[in-house]
Amino acid sequence: MQATERTGSDSTIIPVIMCGGSGTRLWPLSRKALPKQFVPLIQGKSLLQLTLERAALLNPQQLIVAAEDHRFLVQACATAAGVKSTILLEPVARNTAAAMAVAALNAPPDALLLFLPADHHIPDATAFAATIRAGAPSAQAGYIVTFGVHPSFPSTAYGYIQQGAPLAGQGTAHAVQCFVEKPNASRAQELLLAGGYFWNAGIFLIQASALLTALQEHATDILAACQQAVAAQTVDGDFQRLGKDAFASCRSDSIDYAVMEKAANVAVLPFSGAWSDVGSWNAVADLTAPDATGNRIHGQGHIVNATNTFIHAPYRPVVALGTTNLLIVDTVDALLVADAAHAEQVKTVVAQLEAAGVPQAQHHRHVARPWGTYDSVDNGERFQVKRIVVKPGATLSLQMHHHRAEHWVVVSGTAEVTNGDKIILLSENQSTYIPLGQVHRLRNPGKVPLEIIEVQSGSYLGEDDIVRLEDTYGRVQ
Repeated sequence: MQATERTGSDSTIIPVIMCGGSGTRLWPLSRKALPKQFVPLIQGKSLLQLTLERAALLNPQQLIVAAEDHRFLVQACATAAGVKSTILLEPVARNTAAAMAVAALNAPPDALLLFLPADHHIPDATAFAATIRAGAPSAQAGYIVTFGVHPSFPSTAYGYIQQGAPLAGQGTAHAVQCFVEKPNASRAQELLLAGGYFWNAGIFLIQASALLTALQEHATDILAACQQAVAAQTVDGDFQRLGKDAFASCRSDSIDYAVMEKAANVAVLPFSGAWSDVGSWNAVADLTAPDATGNRIHGQGHIVNATNTFIHAPYRPVVALGTTNLLIVDTVDALLVADAAHAEQVKTVVAQLEAAGVPQAQHHRHVARPWGTYDSVDNGERFQVKRIVVKPGATLSLQMHHHRAEHWVVVSGTAEVTNGDKIILLSENQSTYIPLGQVHRLRNPGKVPLEIIEVQSGSYLGEDDIVRLEDTYGRVQ
């Protein structure tokens, strides 16, 4: 990869961003098709973009390990963050041990790999970068360096790291005495009072060769499967696709279970800055300053005689009257109202919705595509209405449908439409009709976004009734 071309004191540190999580604990804002790391949560930026920008203080050339289904979302975040990235695509999810293994196999053996989850919020990026630099000598000496966060309260949502004896000649680094699973409330209180325990942030700095050695010793099967997947790796435009069958055969395990709890050469450095994994709606609420009665408002929320209530309402007015300790999260197609004490159970609710076949459990009404976005504004028996926005210069696939016809009306911008054997230009207020079975394509030849209204009619209107014949984004099977 190209991440070692940069010169300077941080030239051997390669940030590896792991963004394969599903983020169901932040439903309905985060869903399988748009996990929390891609949702604009903080000042209009996603957690992934903020992570990329933070890591760029160490090296602007980065490696990203992501799910194949999210490749264009990742690419858009990297562009927005202004970083140069190599994007490794996982055909299936296999947890952090496999993700870290394929990253190490794609890096120079002597490079220091900084493994970062994509969905953390660390406001003080400069202090974070300084802490990582402080851990570099220990990583170069062969240690697996973890970064523990000073706990600010007895959290039951995080695992803990117990600090052991100082490591001679390694600055503030200490040996790791043990890793502690997510505790119950009383145990968390005990750990906080005892001192010497840190929240496990899941951030690691390790030399690529040292990680592969540790995997060979403690998780040989995972390493072997990942070696086969990398050997079968192919290049697809800006992406590198791992060998599907080999990677799918890999055992799914976290790096904590596979390596960290077994290895003897693990060191921990404390990080004293603010940190959150934004793992629940309570954590999201904490990102907003409370008023005098503990209420936190994001968007068009209104509070009347309420206390300790959080409202996320970006689209329409939402009123909380006389409520206490509530989380209210409003989106265009789903609403969550929960007692704050039950925030950790949202994941269970999503599983129940999926089992019941509720589409909103996995998909948003507003969907991102590599060429732009579409919003399903209305639907009913044998019809669906979409608002489609195409980026300047972008092109949809050349396609046809077996079960539906389409009417397109241009709202703004200019549309170049391939309709059978004709290519026509449409401007504002002009329209065209695409008969069932007709080969067609939409392109924005202009320099401003193209917006159209699409009215579909037919016996079946699912997204899987798209037969792609040509595609700029490699989606033709």
